[in-house]
Amino acid sequence: MTRLIAFVALCLSALPAFADPAAWATLREGDMRKLVIHDSPRPVDAAPFKAADGGEITLDAYRGQVVVLNFWATWCPPCRKEMPMLDALNRDMGGDDFQVVTVATGRNSPAAMTRFFDEAQIDTLPLHNDPTMAMARGMGVLGLPVTLILDREGQEIARMQGEATWDGDSARALLSAIIEDTR
Repeated sequence: MTRLIAFVALCLSALPAFADPAAWATLREGDMRKLVIHDSPRPVDAAPFKAADGGEITLDAYRGQVVVLNFWATWCPPCRKEMPMLDALNRDMGGDDFQVVTVATGRNSPAAMTRFFDEAQIDTLPLHNDPTMAMARGMGVLGLPVTLILDREGQEIARMQGEATWDGDSARALLSAIIEDTR
């Protein structure tokens, strides 16, 4: 048994804790140049938020996946503009390794959220909500939209303030590299 533990520890120590962010930065083109890639992972707030089903959830539910975490609001025009792109990204790349997670922060009625998703034909993104803004405040979200990229351990590795073309070639190449490098 101790040999097995030693072998597992050796294998885990050989894995990179954080891939080369400079290499990821070279993949940013167009509006993805606004994405700030951190030199090392940063912890995120563990505050619970409301899941689509009305229960509470935390980001721990997404551990093991690379996550694009988008803070948005129904009243925010740039948020509404990029939501179909986030949906397309999740439709094409979402799965066991990757997920787009959307969290409406502040005063967003569930009915208005559902109506917007229906009108915009958003069908792969969750209708999570942070009505008290506790999670958003804990993560330093000062305006909308804000999108964070989280590694498989749930730590922030990149952040973008403002809208972006999330279903474009640059975003897909960057996210594919992050997914691969963090396996």
